[in-house]
Amino acid sequence: MMSSMNSGTGPAISRPRPEDRYPSRFDPDPIITARLDPVVFGTADQGPLDASQLSFYDQNGYLCLDSLFTEQELDLALAELHRLRADPKARATEQAVIEPGSNELRSIFAIHRSNALLGRLCSHPRLTAVAQQLLGSQVYLHQSRINYKNGFRGKEFYWHSDFETWHVEDGIPAMRMLSCSISLTPNTPNNGPLMVMPGSHHHYISCVGITPEDHYRESLKSQEIGVPDNQSLSTLYDRCGIVAPTGPTGSVTFFDCNVMHGSNSNITPAPRSNLFIVYNSIENRPVEPFCGLAPRPNFIAERLDFTPVGP
Repeated sequence: MMSSMNSGTGPAISRPRPEDRYPSRFDPDPIITARLDPVVFGTADQGPLDASQLSFYDQNGYLCLDSLFTEQELDLALAELHRLRADPKARATEQAVIEPGSNELRSIFAIHRSNALLGRLCSHPRLTAVAQQLLGSQVYLHQSRINYKNGFRGKEFYWHSDFETWHVEDGIPAMRMLSCSISLTPNTPNNGPLMVMPGSHHHYISCVGITPEDHYRESLKSQEIGVPDNQSLSTLYDRCGIVAPTGPTGSVTFFDCNVMHGSNSNITPAPRSNLFIVYNSIENRPVEPFCGLAPRPNFIAERLDFTPVGP
């Protein structure tokens, strides 16, 4: 049952719905609980990953793969990133996010809809076969975006679990989704690579703070609501540590929706640009957001088109 309905300022509910298995942003104190869903839903005979790779992903919450794409495929994709960054029309759309405090382009969302070449890459069978195997079902594109982390002033992405936001603000019921990051420039130890806490996906952090209306307008630039508190992060760090997967252009990192991750700012001259894709199981479609507010726009979280992609 919903409670404490209001007139539109702040959350529409003050306590979780009965079907909310992962409540967050309701309690005055953070809570760390155990994950309630499997990590790997498929088996070694259902896709390209072998048993050892599935076991690594299950234990650590991420997996790095190389040589999935040809040099020509990568060159064409990187050329599109450069073209879009210089295109004033692309910067002026609602799907574009500008870095706070500068005029640098941070992200472009729903790139699979607006760009045919990058859309084909998002639906590439070499990626979707892995996603299908890990999630044990057909998958659809929940989200896609370009992440630009330009040289010298590319801003950080603070520690967070994607699932916490996708559950609370988008209504994704279960941890049966994953992200895929394709490096279109080298990811080095110095230019703000992805950092993950391996094994952290087995724990769920219920965050503190009321979800504002239209939270996405600020959170896509710099997130403050829906991020873990310092003590919870310290607890996960003590249990899990931190690794930073790096690799050349073309390296691909799959990571679980609930793994704790983030990245530092990039003050080097070398940019770090990635194509970021979120695959969700067709059996895990969104319901009404668990915060009680209106859903985020469709270009951030797909709610209309659940067409399966891939083989």
